[in-house]
Amino acid sequence: MQNSTDNFKTVANNKKAYFNYEILDKYEAGIVLCGPEVKSIRNSKISLAESFIGPMANSPHLYLFNANIAKYKEATYNNHEPKRPRILLLHESQKVKLINSIQQKGMTVVPLTMYFNNKGLLKLSIALARGKNTVDKRTTIKKREWQIEKARLLKKH
Repeated sequence: MQNSTDNFKTVANNKKAYFNYEILDKYEAGIVLCGPEVKSIRNSKISLAESFIGPMANSPHLYLFNANIAKYKEATYNNHEPKRPRILLLHESQKVKLINSIQQKGMTVVPLTMYFNNKGLLKLSIALARGKNTVDKRTTIKKREWQIEKARLLKKH
C-alpha cells in the first residue's frame, strides 16, 4: 500500500482500469527492470493501457505483460524488448492471495499507476478487480456527468 505521505512522482496511469473494472483491493509491487528500461521510464516513455498481470507457466512469480516501455535510444547493444514480461516483486502471502483470486471466475489483476516513491524506487500500484458489465459502465458515466453538471451549477451561483 502507498504511504500516507503520498510523496511520489507518477510516471504512468491506467485510466481505463477504473472504468472497465470494479477495484476490490490494492497492492504495491516492485518491478524487475534492466538499466535502459529505468532510463526510458524516467523519460516518461511508458504505456500501461493494454497491460495485464498474471502468472506464467511453471513459474512462482506474477508478471506484468504487454506494458510498453519504449526503447532507450542512447542504449547500445543491450537494449530491451519493449513489451517483454516483467517480474513483479510482492510478499509471498500477497502473491498466493492474488494467484488464488485470479483462478476465480471474473477476477483479474490490473496495473493502476507506476510511480517513483520517496526513496526513488519504481513501484507499481496493482489492484485485484472484477470486470464491469455495460450496465455498470453506464452508471459510472451517469455519475461522472452528474458531478460535472453539479460543479457547473455550483459555479454559476
